[in-house]
Amino acid sequence: MPRTVAVAADRIGWEERRLIAAAPAFGLRLEWVNDESMCLGHPDAPALSGYDALLVRSRSYTRGGLVATLAEAASVRTLNTARAIRTCQNKAALRTALRSAGIPVPDFRLVLSRTDFERALKELPLPLVLKPVFGGMGKRVTLLRHADTAASVYDYVEDLGHAFEQACLVEPYLGDTSVRCLVVGDEIAGAAEFTGGGEFTGGAADWRTNAALGNRARAVAHDPELRKILDSVVSELGPGIYGVDLFRTPEGHVVNEVNHAPGFRALDAATGADIPSSVARHLREALA
Repeated sequence: MPRTVAVAADRIGWEERRLIAAAPAFGLRLEWVNDESMCLGHPDAPALSGYDALLVRSRSYTRGGLVATLAEAASVRTLNTARAIRTCQNKAALRTALRSAGIPVPDFRLVLSRTDFERALKELPLPLVLKPVFGGMGKRVTLLRHADTAASVYDYVEDLGHAFEQACLVEPYLGDTSVRCLVVGDEIAGAAEFTGGGEFTGGAADWRTNAALGNRARAVAHDPELRKILDSVVSELGPGIYGVDLFRTPEGHVVNEVNHAPGFRALDAATGADIPSSVARHLREALA
């Protein structure tokens, strides 16, 4: 009898279809549960009745943590854990947790007002990156090249309707190349380097390094320094399924972000790694 895992998501995308297809070979059955219709809160979580575990793949930066928290309260085995998801969803909280654990992260300033923004511009050298605390897929990430235009850029942040959307980080621009590592359990399932449009060349569609934006990608080796950093990330967040984004600096790699429900289509194409099987194997081991 296969163990059944609910996949919480707002829709079934390429990654979810691959995961569902890989599951039977590992004695599992994955079924989509729409995260918009679970109506959690009842102590017994009726929407999750009959499932052995919940795999949270919500793309929303509000739903994932809420769904995981209420599922765990109903004693449903949840992957990733609610604590890990909540930490990953909040870039300021993630950076602080990692830095406190001795894991290298980029310098940053939390910006909640124009006063914060102006002070950050004085404390950090241009070029800088302005990004939302809550968000993903490279959305609303802005490169600030010149001080005389930065204030105008911040006008758009101030015009956003909710403080949730206005919370931002300002950080140094660390170049147009990043490394994405897909961690499953405590192992690296695949690693690739993504390259954007070049620092200031204007020769490509986008300067941002993000797999969701269609950047160029190539597989990279799992070198010892990378392995050590990723082990530390897993030690802090707990074993799980993470997309860890890093930048190379003269001092070594720094962890930029950790995605709790990572896409892996571009990584799959660049590395040829069988990521769905790695995830299914991890789920089977978690349910053993």
